[in-house]
Amino acid sequence: MGDHTDVSLPPEERFHALTKKGSLVEVNDDVPPRRYFRSGMEMIRMASIYTEEGNIERAFVLYNKYITLFIEKLPKHRDYKTANIPEKKDTVKKLKEVAFPQAEVLKKALLRRFEQEYAEYLVKKKAEEAAMAQEQSKRRALDAERERVAEMQRRQREQEQFSAFEEMIRRQELEKERQRVLLEFATPATPPADTPLLPGIQGPPLSPGYISGGNDYQHTRPSAPIGSPTAGPPSFDRSLKPGSLVSPGNNSMVDALRQLAVPAELCRSFLRLAEANTSRAIETCGILCGKLTRNAFTVTHVIVPKQCGGPDYCDTENEEELFLVQDQYDLITLGWIHVRNRRWFSPLLTTKSAHHH
Repeated sequence: MGDHTDVSLPPEERFHALTKKGSLVEVNDDVPPRRYFRSGMEMIRMASIYTEEGNIERAFVLYNKYITLFIEKLPKHRDYKTANIPEKKDTVKKLKEVAFPQAEVLKKALLRRFEQEYAEYLVKKKAEEAAMAQEQSKRRALDAERERVAEMQRRQREQEQFSAFEEMIRRQELEKERQRVLLEFATPATPPADTPLLPGIQGPPLSPGYISGGNDYQHTRPSAPIGSPTAGPPSFDRSLKPGSLVSPGNNSMVDALRQLAVPAELCRSFLRLAEANTSRAIETCGILCGKLTRNAFTVTHVIVPKQCGGPDYCDTENEEELFLVQDQYDLITLGWIHVRNRRWFSPLLTTKSAHHH
């Protein structure tokens, strides 16, 4: 059962709740019946005052209690039939002339008020629901706009990242092409015939290695001719960095953009390295690699890859290992060098591979 003060209840339901409240009357057999009659007189008096003040709900409750008490409850009292109560006749008269008529009038007034309050509640509820729906619609639209802006910003960031990546790739390709053109059209410097480049080279390695400057060099002499490739990863001795470089003014390639410096011992050391193959009329090839520092190239390594050769050819094998070595040490290919026999030697500064030279 709902509360009679709840305006969201239909009018009949509210009135029923109010009527039930007025019916809550208890009679105690230990209380003399005459005392209940005196209380009834007080109820009629108070109900009249509430009606005059416009508090019709309390007035109706009191009239309803009065009717319930003297019509339903008190006649069941243990002493009701035997008690001599002068007020009994007056009470019956009040029931007929006051309580029942006033309760009926108040019932109609309460139903009219409950109907009006319920109608106002429905209007207010509809307005609140419309306002809430509008607010929810605005919130959904705002959330959708935020998501749209966030998605647009995300796509913009992705596009910017992609454009930056494309630009980086383009610049790298342009730089590679520029270096290729630069090195291909450069004129190699000719070192003095009797000037040693790298000391201590005893024979060509079977797996990719490098030749660089320095005085202490350890090399494993091959157990098979260079024409028989063997497996194994590239090996390097980093103690063989160039100890001295040819002066850029005396032994370098100069163009409008770059200078190239090579170790003074490079050519003679490579000849010593290839001596075992040269004595058997087998061509030996090496890749010239180095660094770019202060706008100038410097040859720092000669990589001798796995290769098969003959009197007039030299083919590299397992080029992937060569690339791995270059990537590992961050080397730039600056050219190649090869020797065919004691009378034919060619250090070429070019980006061409060592195939079929």
